[in-house]
Amino acid sequence: MKYTLLEIIYKLFGDPKKNSLEHRLFNTIALVNGLLNIFGALGSFYLPDFEMIFLLNLTSGLLMIGMYFLSRFKSIYYILFWPFNLTILIYLSAMWFYNGGSVGGNHYYFIPALVIATILMRSQKVWFVYLIYISVTASLYLTEYFFKERIVAYSSEMDRYLDAGGNYIFVQILTGILIFILTRNLNIERKKSDSLLLNILPESIANELKVSNSVIPMRYESISILFTDMAGFTKVAEQMTPEELVEELHIYFHGFDTIIKQHRMEKIKTIGDAYMAAGGLPKTNRTHAIDSVLCGLEFQRFMADHKEIRQMQNLPVWELRLGIHTGPAVAGVVGSDKFAYDIWGDSVNTASRLESSGIVGEVNISQATYELIKDFFECEHRGKVMAKNKGEIDMYLVKSIHKHLQDERRQNRPNATFLSLYQSIDV
Repeated sequence: MKYTLLEIIYKLFGDPKKNSLEHRLFNTIALVNGLLNIFGALGSFYLPDFEMIFLLNLTSGLLMIGMYFLSRFKSIYYILFWPFNLTILIYLSAMWFYNGGSVGGNHYYFIPALVIATILMRSQKVWFVYLIYISVTASLYLTEYFFKERIVAYSSEMDRYLDAGGNYIFVQILTGILIFILTRNLNIERKKSDSLLLNILPESIANELKVSNSVIPMRYESISILFTDMAGFTKVAEQMTPEELVEELHIYFHGFDTIIKQHRMEKIKTIGDAYMAAGGLPKTNRTHAIDSVLCGLEFQRFMADHKEIRQMQNLPVWELRLGIHTGPAVAGVVGSDKFAYDIWGDSVNTASRLESSGIVGEVNISQATYELIKDFFECEHRGKVMAKNKGEIDMYLVKSIHKHLQDERRQNRPNATFLSLYQSIDV
């Protein structure tokens, strides 16, 4: 089985979809530090008292590798925070005494160690971590000052220079690795948050919200609004468990989501079994009426296919009422918590009434929408229909795309004719 580089990274350090930022950072830092300490043990044979330095490096390295495995595969990294930091502090403190003290540059290591501890700290008590590190380093300096005999000195000035220089370079490399790890994981988190935001809001609206922390409502002179709901939903729902019901709705709404993306429509919201989308916003276009009708036809085709499958399996049948109206509306973001992109206006109410008064399994459209799409689709005038709070309104049923346009769509040229013809329509 072949893995990409990204898949290997996810296998080693955790999947961003399943593991938190702190969890992935802990895995990465524990593994990197553990391996570096083990390699450091192998390269310590030329140092004075190398036996103790070798043992310190090897033991601490193995402990960190063990913590990595516990964190990666048992997901208990938050319990390992203090064991991990105490391992680092004990290791650095011991190395201070056996490797020349501050003269050998051992104090450099406390900088990335504190950075690691601060990054991994989940709570707000960062001051406590700082206090511990300050206390330990102050104690080591005082011990070195008053009890110099406890520090294992270098045998020569050259050894001191080599070790101090090596420590400094090593800390630079380690700090660079930490910065890379942090920026890499932060970029992943940023992409996750952006992706979540784009699942809630259109891209242009999401960008405006990120820049100014608010969205200015916009008036659109002409958009097409599509409403649907499941006919007989309550009756069907009574025959299913809540889990089965949600799973079934997910199948239909997931299919609808895919269809609207293909037709430049914007999903507005779902409420229970109702689904609402609109065309011509947030970026205006001249084809929104056509887009919405094509979308409606595919919705009904999608429902018909699933109806046939469910009938063969002797399962309850789902059918769709669908209404489309074209007109002016205002769009914007409401609320400060769990905000949502929504549209308002009489056109929205009319679209809702078209849906509730529509014929199941048909694409029901208003007179306004009909005038914009009649050159593209075969339609049937249903007559005047009484709509709640709207009185009598003309309603049309869209039957199919005009035959000559169907031929062009089969030749994979669906947009050319639509767009060229649509340029002459005054929206």
